[in-house]
Amino acid sequence: MLDIVIIGAGPAGLATALRLHQQGFRPRLFEAVAEIKPLGVGVDIKPYAVRELTELGLYDAFVDISVEAKESIFYTGYGQQIFAENCGRHMGYDHDQRFVHRGRLQMMLYQAVQERLGKDAITLGCRCCGFEQDENGVTVHFDTQLNPDAPQSVHADVVIGVDGIRSVVRSKLLPESARSHFSGLTLYRGVTVMPPFKTGGSILHIGDPIRQGTLIVYPIQDNVDGNGNQLINWVIEQDEKPQSEEDWNQETGVKEIEHVFDDCKLDFLDVSEMIRNARECYLFPLIDHDPLPQWSFGRITLLGDAAHAMYPRGGNSVCQTFVDARVIAEKLAAVADPVEALRAYENERREKVNWLVLASRGEGPEVVRRIVEERSGGKPFADIETLFPHEEALSIFSEYHAKAGMRIPTEKETDQPAKYKSVFATQK
Repeated sequence: MLDIVIIGAGPAGLATALRLHQQGFRPRLFEAVAEIKPLGVGVDIKPYAVRELTELGLYDAFVDISVEAKESIFYTGYGQQIFAENCGRHMGYDHDQRFVHRGRLQMMLYQAVQERLGKDAITLGCRCCGFEQDENGVTVHFDTQLNPDAPQSVHADVVIGVDGIRSVVRSKLLPESARSHFSGLTLYRGVTVMPPFKTGGSILHIGDPIRQGTLIVYPIQDNVDGNGNQLINWVIEQDEKPQSEEDWNQETGVKEIEHVFDDCKLDFLDVSEMIRNARECYLFPLIDHDPLPQWSFGRITLLGDAAHAMYPRGGNSVCQTFVDARVIAEKLAAVADPVEALRAYENERREKVNWLVLASRGEGPEVVRRIVEERSGGKPFADIETLFPHEEALSIFSEYHAKAGMRIPTEKETDQPAKYKSVFATQK
């Protein structure tokens, strides 16, 4: 039985441990922080990722901490509807789409790892600072200042670097990858306690990407206060802001952004009031890393954001890590040589996910709002169908869903409208 070490105990690392455990392995996880806390804000878990959690036996636990997605609606900055589609089972998929607080998701996975692999499976306060490998295995070295009782080095047959966007493992394997790609955009990510809007499971995509920027809104927790209110997650993308530290947990206020969407008139939501009433708000530069030419190096490989950090557009970042976790566990269980197993994992995953990295960099499905803005000249329109036909919008979403691994259930490859050129093909 292979001795497998996972560097990082975020959602991706924890899911990888659970998938490996399903295949009969008992991996060890090493995490830099001294205590795992439920940090972060909302994440959108697509049907294909809910399937992964279901196969891990975590569906009921996941339902308890999340909100079912029912519809996804795109609006201009004035609040005019551009396009709408159903979500998850309401679209005909075999699984739900669900919204959840990232920290609650991580804690659910953390608890499952402790229950199934034992409380000693995760060693906290161990920051990877280097490694070396030979034909017999890998020796990993740690900075243990936060946990003096932890080992300063461990030996393993396989090492999986799941240590996030600022991955130490990636920087050691591919030093040139340490330079991040900054978009020139900054995200404000906040949460507000408020009554449910529309279906109680609606995700809204609002804004004129040239004049205002982008606003995404969706609920991540039901009855958060015992009075029927939801915890609403919102993300505002703004241009020409100074680049800040590559850290999701920089707290900030809303003064700079509370009036950005004053022109948006929705009969079911006061957008500006929602922003002003934020319970908390975080700042993050819109950063990714260029698609990597290689993930696996002998007995060491990368997974999750360490392998394919992407802009949080289209809701695929965390979801793709769950697929990574299944595939690497399957390959390590099926292929006797761990070096060949890691190569097989990379061959199945890297090209597909690299496409998503570039598609997300180029706005992903949010491009429909830019199309309408350009065609309307930034003015309100009388009829969306004459400006941006439903068939054209559907072709964009069909292509993106298919490339992300969730083809619309009613479609076949040949059903997608062919007369519209792909808007993703030239995105860099």
